[in-house]
Amino acid sequence: MDDLSAPIDPSPAPPARSGLYHFFFGRFGLRAGWSLAIFVPLCMVTKHGLDHLLHIIFAHWKLAGISDAAGFQHQILHSLLIEAVLFGGLLIISWVMALIEGRRVSAFGLGGRHFLHRFLHGAFWGLAAISLLVGLLYAFHLLTFDKLLDHGPAILGFGAFQLLLFACVGLFEEYLFRGYVQFTLTRGLVWLGEALSPDRSRTIAFWIASFITSAIFLAAHISNSGEDKLGLISVFFGGVIFVVALWRTGSLWWAIGFHMTWDWGQSFLYGVPDSGQLLQGRLFATHSSGNVLLSGGTAGPEGSLLLYPVIALAILVLIHTHPSPQPPLETGR
Repeated sequence: MDDLSAPIDPSPAPPARSGLYHFFFGRFGLRAGWSLAIFVPLCMVTKHGLDHLLHIIFAHWKLAGISDAAGFQHQILHSLLIEAVLFGGLLIISWVMALIEGRRVSAFGLGGRHFLHRFLHGAFWGLAAISLLVGLLYAFHLLTFDKLLDHGPAILGFGAFQLLLFACVGLFEEYLFRGYVQFTLTRGLVWLGEALSPDRSRTIAFWIASFITSAIFLAAHISNSGEDKLGLISVFFGGVIFVVALWRTGSLWWAIGFHMTWDWGQSFLYGVPDSGQLLQGRLFATHSSGNVLLSGGTAGPEGSLLLYPVIALAILVLIHTHPSPQPPLETGR
């Protein structure tokens, strides 16, 4: 006979998960492979649409004679619009993925407190690092400043406009290579980290993911004109500091600031090639000389062996000045 005095549990037992559910979902929600299978095609389709939109805009500019009248200012505006539009598209895609996965979009690297402080801190050290590298090249007679190309009040406007451009470059490249993709690869590789070392699974997963994203970052620079093999290796090594920054600060803001002033210092302030490319409207005309392994040759300072101690020093400064919170696999939902 039933015991009618026994308390009744009002909450029913949760339904058993089917095998199909576990095929798509794991302990971190939608499995990383499926997330990337959605994210990558979304990026490709969005880029195709944005490229078409930009083509229409630039065609109207050409018909209006803007490109002929503006000179190198048009080149900067052209690049600025491309970077800003692509970053906006990437941010929208990340927001869509956050909705699909039930996460906050801030989990992908642009969240955290004191983001402005971290951005400015990274910007300071980026300018300090490229200044040290250029200073070493100049001191060892590997770089010569030929002449001042621009002067007067207008140069302040040119410099500010290009700084804005490289802020957009930093935002787009860091968010593309070390934002959603880094976060998703990390959570997808935790199983491998657990197999190698259960106590350090997140650490191992993060650094394996970082190697993959750094390799993709390297591949994206292969098509740059003037880039040589050593310069490409340096791009990979230089990307290490951005990964360390994500690990030490828990966000992308330090790396974005460093990336911005590092590129700006090369392209505008010192007038040297940046990944093999010279920008019009730079402050100085320069040329390299001496041993190419030390001077960087056509690749610029990033192709010089002197880059390695400078980046190593910057990494030590970063480690010394920032605590080490591990970037979370999950945030509040």
